Amino acid sequence: MAERVVKLPDVGEGIAEAELVEWQVKVGDLVREDAVLGAVMTDKATVEIPSPAEGRVVWLAGEVGDIIAIGSDFVRLDVDGKGEASTAAAAPAAQTASISAQKTERAARTATEPTVAPTHAAPSLQPRGTQPHRGGERPLAAPAVRLRAREAGIDLRQLHGSGPAGRITHDDLDRYLARGTTAAERYPNDAVTDVKIVGLRRRIAERMSIANTRIPHITYVEEVDVTALEDLRAKLNEQKRADRPRLTLLPFLMRAIVRAVAAQPDLNAHFDDEAGTIHQYAAVHIGIATQTGPGLVVPVVRHAEARDLFDGAAEMIRVTEAARNGTATREELTGSTITITSLGALGGLVTTPIINHPEVAIVGINRIAIRPHWDGTAFIPRKMMNLSSSFDHRVIDGFDAARFVQRIKAQLETPAMIFIDA
Repeated sequence: MAERVVKLPDVGEGIAEAELVEWQVKVGDLVREDAVLGAVMTDKATVEIPSPAEGRVVWLAGEVGDIIAIGSDFVRLDVDGKGEASTAAAAPAAQTASISAQKTERAARTATEPTVAPTHAAPSLQPRGTQPHRGGERPLAAPAVRLRAREAGIDLRQLHGSGPAGRITHDDLDRYLARGTTAAERYPNDAVTDVKIVGLRRRIAERMSIANTRIPHITYVEEVDVTALEDLRAKLNEQKRADRPRLTLLPFLMRAIVRAVAAQPDLNAHFDDEAGTIHQYAAVHIGIATQTGPGLVVPVVRHAEARDLFDGAAEMIRVTEAARNGTATREELTGSTITITSLGALGGLVTTPIINHPEVAIVGINRIAIRPHWDGTAFIPRKMMNLSSSFDHRVIDGFDAARFVQRIKAQLETPAMIFIDA
């Protein structure tokens, strides 16, 4: 037998490292050639790493969530033949650099973060007869006491042990039973589960932190009467051709945004806060915040300004389904210039959406509800919806934000304006 080293390959995009997000094998497993060993994530794409040979796994590069350098050892296999001793002789410089960088980063975090007691602390030498046992500790008790407690449905961790070193005795059980217990006391659940944030969820957390830290948000909420729009949407869906998608409210909003940013191009932009430069775009690439199994992603409807209502709807359906299925490409998940976010029927009355950095605006829609609306003479039932939109207050003043939302509101309340050039 010989050792075969599988290195983390160059997965493209000119990156130097990737995050380990999944292992498909463990040490001791037999793997066939081309079997998937694990997966790594770059900025947006998840890449599976296959085995180049048949063999037994003897070493893995790390744990899920670790950052691994491109070209460093990923998996080591015991294989038949001579193997590749030259590649297994020593960890490459890239791997050493990655490990060093991770240690430096951990040291920096340790210096700035508050000290947290380790999960498995050394046992205390103080008497424990005055406090209940903690959730992760096994209380001291004789087998007969444990049996009696189990039959009575009592969790021994909730008892005060009066015996030596906090040992629980029959007398402790008697006192506990004598005072009476509720179901909640007999079956407490003090479990704490630690879930490591990795992969897409960690990417989302990082992006949200950047957006919330760097961007001073201003959120503007406006009520919109969408009764006429909903009537038009229903009629168009009834009469649509079989090759056309069913319309939701979003394609109408996309068209309204296209017309609104034509009048205010500074809203269809990126702000490079390090260079102090605003990049205004002629093309309107609308991001659609989409909930997927791993987390929130933003697929992009490119060149919304060049699409009609049904074409925009079809492209929105295509890219959001690709995002949910995990088949979206990097191009389909990057490059938006302004974003729409919607929780659909769960949209609530008001939201405070976080801007998709480095964009300067995000338009959020809330659920539609029938509310009484004053028409000047009487209250009448109307289909109403709130727009909750956020703006980067460093480059967008409150007046301009309000004017932008009012432009969208006017088009949604009089939907003919969406289709007619003024």
